[in-house]
Amino acid sequence: MPEPRLLDRMRAALRARHYSERTEAAYCLWVKRFVRFHGMRHPAELGEAEINAFLTHLAIEGRVSVSTQNQALAALLFLYRHVLGREMGGLDIVRARRPVRLPVVMTRDEVRAVLERMHGRERLMASLLYGSGLRLMECVQLRVLDLDFERGEIAVRNGKGDKDRVTVLPAAVRAPLSRHLREVKRIHEADLAAGWGQVPLPGALDRKYPNASAEWRWQWVFPQTHRWRDPATGRQGRHHVDPSILQRAVRRAVLEAGITKHVGCHTFRHSFATHLLESGYDIRTIQELLGHKDVKTTMIYTHVLRMGAGGVRSPMDAL
Repeated sequence: MPEPRLLDRMRAALRARHYSERTEAAYCLWVKRFVRFHGMRHPAELGEAEINAFLTHLAIEGRVSVSTQNQALAALLFLYRHVLGREMGGLDIVRARRPVRLPVVMTRDEVRAVLERMHGRERLMASLLYGSGLRLMECVQLRVLDLDFERGEIAVRNGKGDKDRVTVLPAAVRAPLSRHLREVKRIHEADLAAGWGQVPLPGALDRKYPNASAEWRWQWVFPQTHRWRDPATGRQGRHHVDPSILQRAVRRAVLEAGITKHVGCHTFRHSFATHLLESGYDIRTIQELLGHKDVKTTMIYTHVLRMGAGGVRSPMDAL
């Protein structure tokens, strides 16, 4: 048998360690860029000096952010350590400078103005971003079994860092969410009657429970409008909605509301945390709801509270 290609070995190593599909795609892209940068030479012929040159190029000529450069470094270290079996030491990289940024936060009136200009499924999804503090992909990848209406909770599975957590299910969205699920269930039952209605399952559950992919509890809360063909099995089902649909809907609503802040889907999560702090909830509770590994990450929202009219009285107002 011919030896697998480098990227095939890379993908196999990533999947064996349960990296996400998005991380797999990003890491493989960085390996391709690294190889092209060095004139299509095989990485086995390269070493620390070439890694230094590539990452320094990204910082100086490419002017990439710190997080982008760190991701490229992580991808190359993974390649050499787990695919080529070499440890990289002596890296002397020109690091991109990490700017100090505070999160953009909307006021409650601004959140209300944006949501009022959204409709249907997209409004419901944006309401969960704000009301539950979900990340964009956490929202689009929700399954029916993740929702607990009786306890008022949402189980976030395989979140950032492959961590599970529980967050709040807002009372204000339970009724519209129930109506939405009734319609999704009707579509799912029609798909089953047509011989479809299966979704991909996480991990190896599809082998352990062969019929589970057609069960209602495993279906996406926000499925695509049209059926999707699983490239691995050839079976048709419905994948979750593409995240770009919600991103475009939020951008459109922000422009219609006349908001000049740089607002995106993640801004709802920042606003969720900040408004909870304003309401008197303790930082540890908010850390758990957001799924932050370190409370220092959550502490950034306390800096937002101390800025501007919320914490300082201008001397102009004393004249």
